[in-house]
Amino acid sequence: MDSWEWNKIFGAILGTLIFVLVVKFAADAYFEPTPPAKPGYVVQGVPEEQTASTPTAPVEEPLPDFGSVLPTADLAAGKEISHRCEQCHDLSKGGPNKIGPNLWGVVGRDRATHPGFDYSSAMVGDHNPWTFGELFRFLKSPQAYVPGTKMTFAGLRSAQDRIDLLAYLRTQSDNPLPIPPKGATATETAAKPADKK
Repeated sequence: MDSWEWNKIFGAILGTLIFVLVVKFAADAYFEPTPPAKPGYVVQGVPEEQTASTPTAPVEEPLPDFGSVLPTADLAAGKEISHRCEQCHDLSKGGPNKIGPNLWGVVGRDRATHPGFDYSSAMVGDHNPWTFGELFRFLKSPQAYVPGTKMTFAGLRSAQDRIDLLAYLRTQSDNPLPIPPKGATATETAAKPADKK
């Protein structure tokens, strides 16, 4: 085969590749999808994608009056919600650590102090107690509240779900953390209990 034949073969291959690319670019331009203005439905627990107009810092949610909402919380609903926690945590007294630490007595317990569990450095950096306010904020979005935590749970968007869960978790203790008085400020709610051991 002489060079003229080889040139025809390479020309045919090159021409085919150029044709395919032109067809691809034309199809992409013609069939360019446009995203909807708003989603058709929102899946609970899946974080929304941030766009350029979405602020990166989450808006701080005001704390509820725990003295008013905890006594009226639905413990049965809280127990039902706790089943999501049990995929990674044990809730029984003296139960084992799983992927996450045992949660018996977690309400009021100092953060990252359950024996035998290897906490992330992000969690170990703060040993303040898990007050109602701290857990309320943490359970909304663990990764946003404690960046670097090993907890991959997407969070509970519903404030009522978090209140019901907190009311149930409070009962899972030998010495339940007292419910704050009605109208207690957020700083009083977040303060470390005086009778903490």
